[in-house]
Amino acid sequence: MTTERVNPPELSPPTGFSHAVVAAGSRVVFLAGQTALDTDGKVTGATLPEQFEKALTNLLTALDAAGGTPADLARVTVYATDVAAYRAHARQLGRIWQQLAGREYPAMAVVEVVRLWDEQALVELDGFAVLS
Repeated sequence: MTTERVNPPELSPPTGFSHAVVAAGSRVVFLAGQTALDTDGKVTGATLPEQFEKALTNLLTALDAAGGTPADLARVTVYATDVAAYRAHARQLGRIWQQLAGREYPAMAVVEVVRLWDEQALVELDGFAVLS
């Protein structure tokens, strides 16, 4: 896959995301929403950063199983039950992202939701990737 991250100077400088990603490849992988579920289907982690790390790990595990890498991510949506808490932990969440997925950010959005499927879940990530 080839990707081009587009961040026009007319927009505010992106922090932890790209304004646009142009992706070319032959396979599109749609990634289901992932929370901090372990292999027994139980939510792990009591804090937002702990759950974010597990949810991102789960998303990347699904991507890897489909033959992709974090660099193939074109779009990720983060659903958080508390955007204020997400913003308060933004630096730590950014470090977790960089450790697991690197510094090439996909186009992203963070959306506050009333609750997620699992009542204990604080965050869920979904997205899609383009593979060559």
